Amino acid sequence: MKTVFKELFKFKTQIFIIFLTVAGNVFCTLSLPNYLSEIVDFGIPNNDTNFILRTGGIMLMLALSGMLCNIITGFYAARISMNLGKIFRNVIFKKIQNFSLEEFDKFSTSSLITRTNNDVTQIQNFIVMFLRVILMAPIMCIGGILMAFSKDSTMSSIIFLSIPVLIILIFLISKKAIPLSTIMQKKIDHVNLVMREKLTGIRVMRAFVTEEHETKRFRKASFDLMDNSLRMQRAIALMEPSLMLVLNATVVCLLWIGGLHIQSGEIMAGDIIAIIQYVMQIMISVTMMSIIFVMYPRAAASASRIDEVINTRPKILEIENPKTSSDIKGYIEFKNVSFCFSSAKHPAVKNISFKANPGETTAIIGSTGSGKSALIKLILRFYDATEGEVLVDGINVKDYSKHALREKIGYVPQKALLFKGSIEKNISMGDKNANLERIKTAAAISQSLDFINKKEDKFNSTISQGGANVSGGQRQRLAIARAIVRKPEIYIFDDSFSALDFKTEASLRDALSRETKEATVIIVAQRVSTIMTADRIIVLDKGQAVGIGRHEELLKKCEVYREIVHSQLSKEEVGA
Repeated sequence: MKTVFKELFKFKTQIFIIFLTVAGNVFCTLSLPNYLSEIVDFGIPNNDTNFILRTGGIMLMLALSGMLCNIITGFYAARISMNLGKIFRNVIFKKIQNFSLEEFDKFSTSSLITRTNNDVTQIQNFIVMFLRVILMAPIMCIGGILMAFSKDSTMSSIIFLSIPVLIILIFLISKKAIPLSTIMQKKIDHVNLVMREKLTGIRVMRAFVTEEHETKRFRKASFDLMDNSLRMQRAIALMEPSLMLVLNATVVCLLWIGGLHIQSGEIMAGDIIAIIQYVMQIMISVTMMSIIFVMYPRAAASASRIDEVINTRPKILEIENPKTSSDIKGYIEFKNVSFCFSSAKHPAVKNISFKANPGETTAIIGSTGSGKSALIKLILRFYDATEGEVLVDGINVKDYSKHALREKIGYVPQKALLFKGSIEKNISMGDKNANLERIKTAAAISQSLDFINKKEDKFNSTISQGGANVSGGQRQRLAIARAIVRKPEIYIFDDSFSALDFKTEASLRDALSRETKEATVIIVAQRVSTIMTADRIIVLDKGQAVGIGRHEELLKKCEVYREIVHSQLSKEEVGA
């Protein structure tokens, strides 16, 4: 919670206003019983209407002033908490933007969503209560005790019996509720995880008829959260009847003792009413403070989860004096590069060395899990090489700023992802300054123009979230257009033609070869037909390069490549 209170201190002016309005509210609240006792003792017995109206008017003004102070307190408390929420959400979002894939592997997507939304909301709720209660309750409690004792110290001493009983009850209730509140966020994490998988995997679920299984899985996670919430709320719900029990018992005792004192003439009826009011305010203040202590563990757990994200040091950091230019353009070199995932025992890529030059196409092929995508991600610096160097234009990728490095690259990921918006906006993400003519050219090269022109709104047609309203092949072609419109030095296609039919792929590769003739092209592919004409083919097996060369060379000297080729092509197609 240190981070929360540190940020809270930035609003010291508004907190000072809250302090003043709280003090005004306390003054008005504590003054009211005094005037009420005067009406009961002096106004009513003497039937003094003017006195009653005058004192009643003062009481009305105090009540209205207290209400106004309470409104101002609530306004500024809400404003501060909302601003804190905005600050934390922005900080978390900016921090996540700087995370490498390793940090995303550490924090699940569902957990990051929960931390950004629900955890921040818990902090906001706590801060609102904290600002409204933590200042008012102690002042009200101390002021109430002083005012009650000024009326009658004998009767008021019953407070010292009631408050310990109330504190013990609150402690017992909190002891049961606090452990349940601390694990609440993890339960919400799990519900979000299951819900996200259910929504993103809806097609797979329906294809394999697993709706009932997934429904049971979600119901279990939901009931688990509900059960935890119910147990916590049941414990907290005991607080109000406990308060009322102690409060009413205290009032009964005060009335009994007060009745005896009135008979003996030691106290007046108005003073008894005032003392009862003060005692009630004291005990309500104690209860309000106890609510803060019940809320604190959950807010502290949320703050800890937020701190965990904010204080996470990304594995890939910007250097102080990055290099941004070089005399050569489009050159890639791997020098004895090895890479191992943090959670893995064996390296994903081991001792890889090769060069890729402008005007050349370098293809990477291998079995599933051989390290093809991992190799690509080292160029983009989504991960950093464990050993060796990855050079772009003769400069180590670690010496670039991440922005400058990725500006050089047009990347089409293995899973083509589109964003909610128009087709034009999705393609122009590659270059915000691209005009419509350039966007149309990129669409034509990627073989997207035909299906775009068939749509009613052409390039203004809406793409739904994730590109769910277009086919897999159309998504891939739009993602390729997004890379082409950038006109980068380096093109990277990570298995980006898998959803295309052979005719469309052939047309696309032919158009690409003309567009990228001066650029460096790296293609990761499963189809041999896609990479047969490449200037250089790297064959990966268990993270190692078991062969580098042209198609004809590898057929003769690389057993792994030969097996891949013969598994996909006939002898006539192979030419052997």
